[in-house]
Amino acid sequence: MDRFIPDMYVKSIFEINFKSLKKRGIKCILFDLDNTIAPLHIPVPDKELKDLFADLEILKIKAIILSNAGKGRVEPFKEKLNVDSSYHSQKPFKKKYKKIMDIYGFKDNEIACIGDQLLTDIYGANRMGFLSILVNPISHEDYLPTKINRFFEQKLFAILEKRGLFKIGDYYE
Repeated sequence: MDRFIPDMYVKSIFEINFKSLKKRGIKCILFDLDNTIAPLHIPVPDKELKDLFADLEILKIKAIILSNAGKGRVEPFKEKLNVDSSYHSQKPFKKKYKKIMDIYGFKDNEIACIGDQLLTDIYGANRMGFLSILVNPISHEDYLPTKINRFFEQKLFAILEKRGLFKIGDYYE
């Protein structure tokens, strides 16, 4: 069950102290797209998101969008945020994570993953030894595969809460 417990849990990406992550040695952040940095119905990033990614660039933290969504969904965010990306990433499988490590030369302790799902984002990050950060989903609109994941995720949340390991709404860094 430990692989489903995030290292950090915050309301949204805008509540994360990225300077603190930098001090902890984080050099790269892998961002999930849908319901982590933008709701499904938003086709391009807004000003607040652009400002956040500009701040990360100033901090010299490499930001990469790592999404299970297709190229057509990911590309507008990649271009407007001026970041690299990986689409059809097949999270939580390790292949794309390893590819990113090979391309950029980051070690596992230099990477953080931010996402809104336990079964893909948090489990994938924890399997790789990355810092895992769970955020609340921005909206309740999901693709069908995500709706299925959320069904099982709710059962996991209940088990974790019953064991005193994690509770929705009890945020921590």
